[in-house]
Amino acid sequence: LRAPALIAFVKDTLIYIVVITAIIVIPYQLGGFDVIFDAAQAKFDESPNPGDGVILAGPAQLQYATLALGSALALFLYPHSLTGVFAAKSRGTVMKNMAALPAYSFILGLLALLGYMAIAADVAPLVGENGRPDGNTVVPLLFEQQFPSWFAGVAFAAIGIGALVPAAIMSIAAANLWTRNIYKEYLNKDATPKQEARSSKLASLVVKVGALAAILVLDPQFSIDLQLIGGVIMLQTLPAVALGLYTRWFHAKALIAGWVVGMAVGFWALYQIPQRVFGPDGEVTIAKEHFGGSGFPLAELGFDTPATIYAGALAIAANLLVCVVGTLALRGHVDDGVDTTHPTDYTAEAGDPGVRDLTDALH
Repeated sequence: LRAPALIAFVKDTLIYIVVITAIIVIPYQLGGFDVIFDAAQAKFDESPNPGDGVILAGPAQLQYATLALGSALALFLYPHSLTGVFAAKSRGTVMKNMAALPAYSFILGLLALLGYMAIAADVAPLVGENGRPDGNTVVPLLFEQQFPSWFAGVAFAAIGIGALVPAAIMSIAAANLWTRNIYKEYLNKDATPKQEARSSKLASLVVKVGALAAILVLDPQFSIDLQLIGGVIMLQTLPAVALGLYTRWFHAKALIAGWVVGMAVGFWALYQIPQRVFGPDGEVTIAKEHFGGSGFPLAELGFDTPATIYAGALAIAANLLVCVVGTLALRGHVDDGVDTTHPTDYTAEAGDPGVRDLTDALH
């Protein structure tokens, strides 16, 4: 983790510089934010999609709110997020980084304004091999058009490094999962720390090569769909992984049952959502019958409303309901298993007995 951690300083510095510069310079060149939002609103007024607009339409507001909440709850359930936390020197290091996280998140939130700027600047996305406009090219084209060539290069570097660092952490997280949960658990129970490290390095390399192959071979839409489904899947681990850090009240078997129900409801909800494409004349075409978005229509549940809700929120609600009801039903009647952790496991710090540096364990 040392290499991506050091590169992260460069990444964050570049992102801060590029985003702050873009938010100041590009609006000045285009005539101000009023011109930008007026141009965006004019474009949306011409759109046949009733959901288009500078401000979210009423039916989409609940979906946006629940999507934001669900994404926030799932964020630190992802293995690559936990990898950074587990590798921190102490909980003080984690607290310092978390204190700065809102500022970084705010900077990333400003990136959404670049889309409006691209509309005002008449930036047209490049057409992909499938004959459809590639929205991923809009921001790079905006930078190329509005910045001098030397700073456009800096902006492109920020985009590239901004993708590489998280990808490196993700591959390390996948390698750790493979080594600890599959290799050591089933393939080599007596593996030494050195053998575990070798297995992790090989797994990390395989994941990196696989990710590169996915970029070169697979349709980019697949990545979007996978991220969409992945968010719903990760959110279902919330009761066991996150709530389990604060309370042992939930019964183990109820947690498993809740996870199964949450996964089933989540996939069912996503399966029911089609992808609609609006033609120039307002005609609606179904591009995909299933897995076409994350907004589940409440009308499917019998409510008389056009509002939609994040499919993951629906799934985690069912998950938690089963966890609570199952715990009440099983408590005192079914064995809850043995908790092999100790209270000191949750308060361990560097320098405590039994806490060693990884480099010491490998020798």
